[in-house]
Amino acid sequence: MRIVSANLNGIRSATNKGFLDWVAQSGADVIGLQELKAQDGDLTDAMRAPAGYRGYFHYAEKKGYSGVGLYCRREPDELVVGLGLPEFDSEGRYLEARFGNLSVISLYLPSGSSGEERQQVKFAFMKAFWPHLADLAACGRDVLLLGDWNIAHNEIDLKNWKGNLKNSGFLPEERAWIGRVFAELNLVDVWRTLYPEVPGYTWWSNRGQAYAKDVGWRIDYHIGTRGLAQTARAGSIYKDVKFSDHAPLIVDYDYPF
Repeated sequence: MRIVSANLNGIRSATNKGFLDWVAQSGADVIGLQELKAQDGDLTDAMRAPAGYRGYFHYAEKKGYSGVGLYCRREPDELVVGLGLPEFDSEGRYLEARFGNLSVISLYLPSGSSGEERQQVKFAFMKAFWPHLADLAACGRDVLLLGDWNIAHNEIDLKNWKGNLKNSGFLPEERAWIGRVFAELNLVDVWRTLYPEVPGYTWWSNRGQAYAKDVGWRIDYHIGTRGLAQTARAGSIYKDVKFSDHAPLIVDYDYPF
């Protein structure tokens, strides 16, 4: 089973840069999309359902903002759209597809980098999302959360960690919270488990030469329940073509799909 997480920074922009061509040859069974920055009427038929895939989406109410999706090789048995929290569901941040005992979720945590107001929204989301995360961890299903969590956990997860200790995405409170996801809920950071010493950056600022110099952050994750995570065999980050300020995070699982 090949699973991909891809923050597109705009599905229309990413499509213009060749993303759907890449999808067609990716071999992925499920692709989690974040930051659609589009509503249904903005999508072409190919964006809604690339060849070989069915597409499912949770759009933000605000135009050109946020939104998540899933491209699936087979039809899910059930879809869960949103968290049941109106203040966050209006921003299109959670979509879960269920296949038998497997749940694959596309998740987009708020960014706090634009200022204190959005940082407080991010903290509020983290608090409100915790009980749902705990339920997912304890539900007995095989669960895989894909997406942009907008948090780098440890120093290895960003190039310039010393310069970002007081910046959104690497604040002590954020790092402690995602640490609790792993330590208390027993969920697994799949990339870091596969590759303890490989940074695995997935996002680069558009400022300066960050991408060219690989001054990146690892803020996109596959986070899974332990039994599923233990079936992960190999991961990679696709950088041959730049579709977005994020790169697709690919993991192969020895798991039937």
